[in-house]
Amino acid sequence: MKTTTADFSAMKERGEKISMITAYDYSTAKLVDASGINSILVGDSLGMVMLGYEDTLSVTMEDMIHHCAAVRRGAQNALVICDMPFMSYQTSVYDAVKNAGRLVKEGGAGAVKLEGGVKFKEHIRAIVDASIPVCGHVGMTPQSVNAFGGFKVQGKTIEAAQRLINDALAVQEAGAFAVVLECVPARLAEYISGLLDIPSIGIGAGAGCDGQVLVYQDALAMYSDFTPRFVKKFADVGAVMRRGFADYNDAVKGGTFPAEEHCFKIDQSVMNELMIREGGSV
Repeated sequence: MKTTTADFSAMKERGEKISMITAYDYSTAKLVDASGINSILVGDSLGMVMLGYEDTLSVTMEDMIHHCAAVRRGAQNALVICDMPFMSYQTSVYDAVKNAGRLVKEGGAGAVKLEGGVKFKEHIRAIVDASIPVCGHVGMTPQSVNAFGGFKVQGKTIEAAQRLINDALAVQEAGAFAVVLECVPARLAEYISGLLDIPSIGIGAGAGCDGQVLVYQDALAMYSDFTPRFVKKFADVGAVMRRGFADYNDAVKGGTFPAEEHCFKIDQSVMNELMIREGGSV
């Protein structure tokens, strides 16, 4: 059954946890979909884990549309949520609606996600009014990494905690169906989740959120440049891939691959005739 934004709301009401993970291509999306995970986030984290950028700021609308469309073709059941990249919505409400529409129309997204709370309340409301579901994102918002002075936990002082509460409530009031809480102290995230009628999805925000999201390369130990403290490695796929690549390299250079069972055959009479025509010997 296709997961919808209404299912998110129903799961919160039932106290059922929501599972979300990133994916950026067709093959991975198919694997995620088959696992039963509720939602796939096509995150602008692709800038780091897929394109090799230092942060998410260089990711373009074309990047997001390209990867979202690939994921959508592979995901039959999971709700596909696509990130709005840096400067695709900050410039104006009009740009926010236009670019959200592109992610749905060209990328096939079932919903979009954008960073920011109170400051982007009208942007969220306008996108929702255009019949596009929105997931908010507050706390450590990676597109604001330069303003934050790095990737830092948010909400550790009374003033900062109050701002986080205000941001989360603003996202809800604007009509978002869910909100991501990133790098927020666990007790504060649990408190905010209790204040909200919409589901909270945590990443580095403790077990008190209504759901969790991780970057799949982090969860499967495939991205070694940096591993956040909040990541749990559920499988060492990176090690398996390295061994596989090394074994392939050895087999090619050692002449053991391809073997006979990997080759296509041709009738010897055809080869004989070919050699005669070419003036060779049988």
